[in-house]
Amino acid sequence: MLIRDARIVTGDGSPAYRGSLRVEGERIAELGPSLTPQPGESVLEAGGRVLLPGFVDAHTHALFAGDRLDELELRRQGKSYLEILAAGGGILSTVRAVRQSSERELADRLRERLYWMLEQGTTSMEIKSGYGLSTRDELKMLRAIQRAAEGFPGTVVATALLGHAIDPAVPGFVEQVVSETLPAVHAEFPGLCVDAFCEQNAFSLADCRRLFERARELGHPLRLHADQFTSLGGLELARELGARSVDHLEASSREALQALAHSETYGVLLPVTGFHTDGRYADARCFQDAGGKLVLASNCNPGSAPSSSMPFVIALALRKLGLTVLEAIRACTQSAARLLGFSDRGLLAPGMRADLLLLQHRDERLLGYELGGNPVQSVIVAGATVFHRRELGEALAARDSTG
Repeated sequence: MLIRDARIVTGDGSPAYRGSLRVEGERIAELGPSLTPQPGESVLEAGGRVLLPGFVDAHTHALFAGDRLDELELRRQGKSYLEILAAGGGILSTVRAVRQSSERELADRLRERLYWMLEQGTTSMEIKSGYGLSTRDELKMLRAIQRAAEGFPGTVVATALLGHAIDPAVPGFVEQVVSETLPAVHAEFPGLCVDAFCEQNAFSLADCRRLFERARELGHPLRLHADQFTSLGGLELARELGARSVDHLEASSREALQALAHSETYGVLLPVTGFHTDGRYADARCFQDAGGKLVLASNCNPGSAPSSSMPFVIALALRKLGLTVLEAIRACTQSAARLLGFSDRGLLAPGMRADLLLLQHRDERLLGYELGGNPVQSVIVAGATVFHRRELGEALAARDSTG
């Protein structure tokens, strides 16, 4: 395939330029200002539209059951996220729905969402467990992720979110997670990243340390939700234990962000959460300017971030996080891919996997300017076109030809 006359955004933060890109098999073969079609090669005329790497959404809770629509009314009444959780709602309401669902039902729901994400340009995505709060149900969620990913053209990465909410009906719940659930996950899913939520009415700092030290002994990489509402020391724990990432950071101080920026741990910012819950956003400018490894993600979940749209994440990053459009694109392509352990995607360069997006836009700044809608014209995964939106002229011609 030859994609000709595109506005190329490589994903590494460098300025866009007009050029062409050739795909051979599953890989990008070459880029250049003007490439000539080869015999038998299909040609996609970009017409100056933006071509960029497929989005990599590195933090989602897209596997869930039920809904949390009643929380909208509770928030209108002034209830906070933590108050709803403490009263048995929030995460716990999703837990009840997940426990009532079979593995097949969960996999079917997730598979549908995976295709929604793909049509919005996300070609690689991380999916967490965490709504089971029992050994049986956490394993059920991880198996459902595996099942949903079978035959899906994009790439799905599972994470075992074992330290989430506390089940109030189980005495010694944290002990059960560490001594029973973690070993069971390790036996069936060795090497899977283990995550936790360090927050009031969830896992305490001491709980997270206990879980993480044991998980690290078993060879599991670590990620941590920290400083979403309150700063309890989770960011510092993540740095100390060499976690791959610390995610949220809305309540982090400038000093803490600068210290994180000087480590090898990624900072994952989730602006949809602030938009939907309390209007608070992490200080991305501070972290970025200090040299931090910045990632943007959707945090897609039924409670605090009901969106899987990476274009919306980019639009919020420009408005609320102070990032440029090229910084935001890099944070959800190249940087996000590196966080998930992929060195073969997230960048338009020879030899990289051909996960590509062709937008309807001819200026990448529209990704940050436009709110709502789906700007994706075509999605290419490993060199194969998996989604293509017909242009208006094509659609009208097809309608007219059929009456």
